Amino acid sequence: MNMMFGYNLPNRQREILELLTLDTTIKIPELCERLGVSSTTIRSDLKSLAAKGIITRVRGSIFPAFHPNITSKQKSKVDEKVRIAQAAADLVQDDDTIMIAGGTTAALVARFLLGKRDIHLISYSTLILPYVRTNPGIRLTLVGGEFRPYTESLVGTYAIEQLERFYARVVFLGADGFSLEHGLTANRVEDAVIAQKMAERGEIKVLLADSSKYGRRDSVSFLPMSKIDMLICDNGLPQDICKQLKAEIKVILV
Repeated sequence: MNMMFGYNLPNRQREILELLTLDTTIKIPELCERLGVSSTTIRSDLKSLAAKGIITRVRGSIFPAFHPNITSKQKSKVDEKVRIAQAAADLVQDDDTIMIAGGTTAALVARFLLGKRDIHLISYSTLILPYVRTNPGIRLTLVGGEFRPYTESLVGTYAIEQLERFYARVVFLGADGFSLEHGLTANRVEDAVIAQKMAERGEIKVLLADSSKYGRRDSVSFLPMSKIDMLICDNGLPQDICKQLKAEIKVILV
């Protein structure tokens, strides 16, 4: 038996968790092939891991479990977030330098960079690690700081100081809420401060947010909409709001 996530796990369940950590896109048939067991056995192991709270299963996808805050966000607007991230990845060019801020939607951009060449990716989000560790086209700089499990990010003074050393052509930002009146907002001051600093270090600032975020005003405003160059959102955004936004910035609906 092996200790992982505070549990005594059988070897096969530990191997499943390690494979999921390396590749969150892996499916049951591939797990069966890699481990040499039947789908019934894999499903039983996944059920056991889910019951322990070690993994999360959403619409055929399997994720290692994170802080409940992260897990809840990963379950929300899954299809919309994937489309947004795919559209964002299309903006990335070979030999690019890009930055990815915190958040579950922004992290997904890294998943769709496979096939891009010589990308220098700078981030403070540890959510991107499963997507970049096996991608030879990405050179990752993860700024150091204090780890926050509820956002899977590295924040604080040291992380901000390190961001000052870098500059990117494109910065992909997230937000807990956004609106024309209040701009981009976050739940926590430390998240707002580091996202604001990252925005300062990029030429093109792209907000990635699903339509449910519009009109939400969280406790900390960190960037006015006038400082954003582009919004990528799902097509659930009301037409009148979309029209107002398009008068200020470029809007891509997916």
